[in-house]
Amino acid sequence: MPMNGLPLRAIRRFTIAIPPVALTLLLGGCDMVVMNPMGDVALQQRNLVVFATILMLLIVVPVIALVGLFAWKYRASNKDARYEPDWDHSTQLELVIWSAPLLIIICLGAVTWTGTHLLDPYRPIERIAKGKPVPASAKPLEVEVVALDWKWLFIYPEYGFATVNQLAAPVDRPIHFRLTSSSVMNAFYVPTLAGMIYTMPSMETQLHAVINKAGDYEGFSSNYSGAGFSHMRFRFYGMDEAAFAKWVALNKASPIQLTRANYLVLEKPTEKAPVMRFGTVDPGLFKAVVNHCVVPGSVCMSEMMKMDMADPSAMTDEAGHAMPMRERPRSPLTTRNAGGPPPTKPADIEQRGPSAPSTDRVPNKRPL
Repeated sequence: MPMNGLPLRAIRRFTIAIPPVALTLLLGGCDMVVMNPMGDVALQQRNLVVFATILMLLIVVPVIALVGLFAWKYRASNKDARYEPDWDHSTQLELVIWSAPLLIIICLGAVTWTGTHLLDPYRPIERIAKGKPVPASAKPLEVEVVALDWKWLFIYPEYGFATVNQLAAPVDRPIHFRLTSSSVMNAFYVPTLAGMIYTMPSMETQLHAVINKAGDYEGFSSNYSGAGFSHMRFRFYGMDEAAFAKWVALNKASPIQLTRANYLVLEKPTEKAPVMRFGTVDPGLFKAVVNHCVVPGSVCMSEMMKMDMADPSAMTDEAGHAMPMRERPRSPLTTRNAGGPPPTKPADIEQRGPSAPSTDRVPNKRPL
């Protein structure tokens, strides 16, 4: 029957078509960078995710399909369906039900275990791309990363400069990231490059990766760290060698120096920080950030641990970063040189308290 001049069938077809069209429009703005990365490490991780998903769907899809099939076949109105109320066991069916998931779990576990070890972020990469191993003469690009509130500091020790919220690397050159945090736990993530890696204060984590295609990519913090977390983003540029050399020259030309005093100003919490360039960097800045001794006169955590272990070498480290200490007194019974032969009688051993309990503390009779 027509409704407002439109047939009911046309209205039903239009209603059915709305969800797919709306879903297409909504997903059209999504960036599927995780499924289409430009770095070999991220590509291998994508392949692992796809393989694991397909492997699990081998069980999920048949089970869902069989649920619908059984519901339809054994519906109440189907009088032709077999009715066997006394049936309770089938060895063949049990074998299928248990063996198929077991085989998939074994396969999934093996692939995940090998993939996890091959893609360990601390493990140097062995290939630039599929079928293209890392040349023996290739020197990884060293980048020191510090997660600040709420911005990213990138130090290039090989070139002696630093940037804020801007990162770049040559195409097909291995990258070695060393990461830490100035205050709270954070997470460094460039989806097109490699997986997420955490940054933690007083600790150093590592990440090895490579970018295979020149382009402008997004990087961000993937771990909530406070009010400015939403804007803790940066740009990552994959460049050819010539473009990277120009970018290095641009940064080294900056007259601003990243001294320890300037770092203390930079680490103060700020939101929506712009790109900054520092032409020179204090050579020991990253180590000082990890050890929480950027402030002049403060003791590095590594030195504190040495002193705690009574290591005399703690006195011979960097000037101003160690405290003088005296040799700790040691008991003769806790050193290699005990000072003489062992006592022959227990009475010869110096006691910390009375050798025998006081008689007034011991009851003469058992209490009733």
